[in-house]
Amino acid sequence: MSDTQDPLDMLPDDVAADAFRRLVRHLQHRHDAQNIDLMGLSGFCRNCLADWIRDAGYDGSKDQARELIHGMPMDEWKATRQTEATPEQLDRMKASVAKNA
Repeated sequence: MSDTQDPLDMLPDDVAADAFRRLVRHLQHRHDAQNIDLMGLSGFCRNCLADWIRDAGYDGSKDQARELIHGMPMDEWKATRQTEATPEQLDRMKASVAKNA
């Protein structure tokens, strides 16, 4: 085990919170960045962020967490923002998510 502390753990919570909120607001604005593309590139998406805030102690339900991150109810997001995933996007997502293990 290393005695070296992760520099991210030394980041003040208020700074980390501001950066997180900025990221979420950016993703709310950039709805053209589809979740499937985010997953294919980085192995995470808006839904992952919703799961992570619940893992961190957010008391809301899964649906409430997703609404918080998406900026609207999930059904509305799907109807107005989400496009059909192509086979290529799905393949990229599967390969990318496999790297998360």
